Amino acid sequence: MSTSASQQPGIPDRTRQGAIVVEISNTQGFLDVDAERLTGLVEGVLRDEGIERAAISVALVDNATIRRLNQKHLAHDWPTDVISFTLSAAGEPELVGELVVSTEMAAATAKEVSAEPAAELALYLVHGLLHLCGYDDLTESDIHEMRARESTHLRRHGLMCTFSQVELARPGVEGQEQATWSG
Repeated sequence: MSTSASQQPGIPDRTRQGAIVVEISNTQGFLDVDAERLTGLVEGVLRDEGIERAAISVALVDNATIRRLNQKHLAHDWPTDVISFTLSAAGEPELVGELVVSTEMAAATAKEVSAEPAAELALYLVHGLLHLCGYDDLTESDIHEMRARESTHLRRHGLMCTFSQVELARPGVEGQEQATWSG
């Protein structure tokens, strides 16, 4: 297995069969993050979802950065928790995607609900990964399925799911973003 948890963007080694490559870019100053732990979470969630080959880039950013991306790619003028960019086509043998995660929002939400910021960040990461794996949250039944999968993955990794402490988001409101990459 080839895995990279670096602070600098790089070119992942995707030549090995069965590899899950994770690149982490950390440009924020709101949370101390354990890149190895986040990498392990990404790998674990993907393997639990049956994904054996993947190249996932995770960008940890502030609210201003994610707001700009939300405006550019989704025409929403607010910061959000996570945006998922699927870069591979359906049916390709390797899942390629990028997650942009607001650690500023994770820290603020965690403080608001008296949760650990790392747990909130993990929730955002799992949520974005599930979008990359094909899950959605556009209908009530989709939302319930997504929440159940999030809870399962977080428990498997010894993490608390904070959604029960925060009002469930409804379809079409901030906090539920998915986009396709458009250079």
